[in-house]
This record gives sequence, structure tokens and C-alpha cells, in this order.
Amino acid sequence: MEKKKIIEFRNIVKNFDGQIVLKGINLDIYENEFVTLLGPSGCGKTTLLRILGGFLDADEGSVMFDGEEISQKPPYERELNTVFQKYALFPHLSVYENIAFGLKIKKMSKDIIDQKVMKMLKLIGLEGYEDKNTTLLSGGQQQRVAIARALVNEPKVLLLDEPLAALDLKLRKEMQYELKRIQQEVGITFIFVTHDQEEALTMSDKIVVMKGGEIQQVGTPEEIYNEPANVYVANFIGESNIISGKMLEDYKVRFDDVTFDCVDFGFRKDEPVDVVLRPEDIDIVDVKDGKLTGEVQSVLFKGVHYEIIVETVPGTSVTVNMRVVHNRDVTSEDGTEKISASDFYVDVEDVEALDDKDIIAFSNAQAWDPKTDEYISIARIEYDLRPEEGEYPVTFSTPKGTSVQRNIFVVNQPFVKNERANEGVMAFNFSKTVDEIIESQALDTDLKTWANAQGWKLTDEDQSVDLSVDYDFEPEDVKEGVYKITFSTTGREFKIHTTDYSEEGQEVGLTFFPEDIHVMSKVVF
Repeated sequence: MEKKKIIEFRNIVKNFDGQIVLKGINLDIYENEFVTLLGPSGCGKTTLLRILGGFLDADEGSVMFDGEEISQKPPYERELNTVFQKYALFPHLSVYENIAFGLKIKKMSKDIIDQKVMKMLKLIGLEGYEDKNTTLLSGGQQQRVAIARALVNEPKVLLLDEPLAALDLKLRKEMQYELKRIQQEVGITFIFVTHDQEEALTMSDKIVVMKGGEIQQVGTPEEIYNEPANVYVANFIGESNIISGKMLEDYKVRFDDVTFDCVDFGFRKDEPVDVVLRPEDIDIVDVKDGKLTGEVQSVLFKGVHYEIIVETVPGTSVTVNMRVVHNRDVTSEDGTEKISASDFYVDVEDVEALDDKDIIAFSNAQAWDPKTDEYISIARIEYDLRPEEGEYPVTFSTPKGTSVQRNIFVVNQPFVKNERANEGVMAFNFSKTVDEIIESQALDTDLKTWANAQGWKLTDEDQSVDLSVDYDFEPEDVKEGVYKITFSTTGREFKIHTTDYSEEGQEVGLTFFPEDIHVMSKVVF
């Protein structure tokens, strides 16, 4: 039997102060479903719920309820009720009177009200509490009263706006099951808003994952968890190992320089993809039996399982010295200009590729008006640079002739080679002034430039590898001296959840089945 649509959102757009909160939402919700709108704060889930409840108006689009357009209907005319995060119970009324409130507004007879209220008290497990003051109830009990007050009016849809957020962890878990039980007993549609992935997976028939006012994926908990649509969903729902790879052809994916069988198809030949391996889908085996091999980096006991980190591909790093010196500005005779630059190193193989822009960047050459701090262009660069090891002077000058001389050191710089990771990394010692470091607006990027740090694939020198930067000083507190700067590639680490213990430092194999590999198209956020 085909399920009946009860709610249809069509092209819902909402702006707040010029910021688009909902970007053309289209979503169908069916009768008797438990639907969860899941996402971080600011993703638009509560805004969508409030538009459905009639508490907000959409800027564009329509909302169909049971085949009728309801955008112009006030909240009290819509056949739905809402349970908010703050339960908004009437403190001066008893449990019975809180639940009966809506029925009294509708002027129902006392015997009908009594029958309905007692039925609700039984449903929520609070028989015998009818005369209790709501302020003396626990948080979980208050929540149940709020749900009963909403359900007693027999709405077709119940909206729940993060109703478990105020409860402690143990009670929250208990109420997850209670809410699902109540929904199944009353047989109506529940629409639940949360940022908690466990709540969504535990209770829902359907999950709607949202980000930045857009729907990322709609599916059952099993579909969302086992077949995430993109990296965002994979990261948001559960824990994931996410690896960049390439879909060679249907059912063949390659990552970490190994080709694996998988169950995915329909991608372009050699299409770049993201691959998800869930921690519980990876088994630790003997090295000889592993599809991948690595070294155990850490073992953490988490009660029902161990969380083990295995490094299969080591990162590559190089450490250089940054010498911090006195400020070495040169001031023009009339005091209207200042100019500065630093010495820098370059590999002998890279000399012929250098141009004036590179030299300005590597030396951080700059000129300025000391009164206004406005920059002055570098008009002339003079140097005689050869692809031979040695020390070569370079002079930077402004249009008025204010100049500074520094040195380019051409060296035959060795690089760090990592055959296992198929990577090479290189960087140079360099010197900078205190002011240059303090005034840097993007220090990590500048450090890479100053050190001419670079990483590449050994099998393809034109394929660069991203580098991270690590240092142990605070830029605003830097003083004269020598500092160690480390540039590193990211190694490959896998997180595994297992009941079997492994020793730190142990060499192990990792194995998994083709159906454990989940291939996703790359999405840029």
C-alpha cells in the first residue's frame, strides 16, 4: 500500500537580515513517519519547523498539509501541535489541568476531557500523577506532560523542537525510546529537530540531514549511516575514516596506491572520489593477511570496545631553523621612505625558474611611508644569479632610489624522501625580523613561503602535496633567537573499533570486505 504524503515543502526560502537561512527546501513527509531534521546549529532545521508550525512565514515557496496549502493559515488552525525545548507548562496548574487545557478551550464536556486526560496519563506512564504540581516533577516527567498536552488534541502531526536537550544523558537515552514508543502507539507523524546524531539514529524512520540551509541527504538511518551521500554526512553521522581515492571503473576503487574491489558503480572512469570506511568495519589481522599494513599508534579502552589508531602511511616532515633578528629597516635620507628585506635560500635546481616576483616574495621585500604606513612599490631589483652554489647579493629599490641589499644563498638542498608514502618534502633555513613575524596576517602561509617549503609525489614531481606547519612560539611574544619550524604532510591513520586488544607499536594488517567500502562523489563546501 502506497504511503500518503501529509506534508510537502516546495522551494522554501527564508532570509534573516539579508542572510539566507533556507535555500529552496523541497521535502515530502508521509503519514505515521518519525522524521528527524538533523544538523548543526544554524543549519535551518528549527526555522523549517517553525514555518510548518505557522510561527514564521517563508519568503518564498509553499507548504502543503494533507493536500491543502496552509502558508496563510494561523498556527491554531493547523492540525498540528508543538513541543518546545522549554516545555512551557503552566506552573500554577496541576498535571491534569495542564493536559486538559486545550480541551477546555475547545469547550469539551467534563467526562470527555476526563477520559482523554486519563488515557494520555496512561500513555506517558504517569497514572496517579494527575494532581501533582508540575514544578515538582523531574525534567523527564515534565517533558512527558508537555507531550501529552500536545497529543490530547489529536493532531495529525506533532512537532518536537529539541525536546530532549535539557535532560541529562541517562534520562535522554530513556526518553528516546519512550518517544518512539509513544509515536508508534498514537500512530501519527512526528517531526523531530535535533543536532544529536544518536537521537536521530535511535528514533527515526527517516532522517533529513541539513547544512547551511540545504538538505544534504534524506534516507533511513541505515541508508544515512551505511551510504552517506558526501563527506559532510559521513562525518556528521557516526565516526568515519575518509580517504581520497579514484574510481578506476565500476566496482574498482583505488586509494593509498592499492586497488580494491567495491560494490559501487555509475562513476566516471578515473573520477576522483571520497571513500568512507567505518571504524567498526575494519578488522585487525596478521600483517600477512592484511589488505593494508601499519603500526598501532594508540589504544584507548572505551568500555565495550577498544578504539585503536593504526598508521598505514607515515607522514613526511622536515624541520628547519628560523633565525629571528633585529629589525633591519633602511630609511631614506629625508625620512619619507623605509624599505626592508631578508636573506633567503633556494635550491640550485630552482634558480632558473625564479623571477622577480618570486624573489620579492621569498625575501619579503617591502617599502612603505613611515608616517602613513602606506606601501610603496618595489621599482627595481638588481641581482646576478646563477644555477651554482654560492652567495648572491640582491638589491631592492623604490622609485626614489631608497634601497636595501640582501643575499640569496643558492644551495644543493637535500630533501626528505618517504618511499612508503611516495612523497618528498623540502624546506630551507631562513631569517626574519620580529616585526615581520608579528605583522604577518597569515603566518602559516608566510612560513611556507619564507622557507620555500614544498612537498611532492616522488612518482610525479608536478603533483604537489599539502603541508602543515608546526612551531612552538606565540607570534605576538616572539623574540630574537632561533626557532624550529616543522613542515609535514599528513600520514594516513585509520580508526578501528574492535573488541580485540593490540599493543602500541605493533605491526598489524587491516582487512575489510568490498561492501564495507562506501564511495562518494567529491563535493566542495
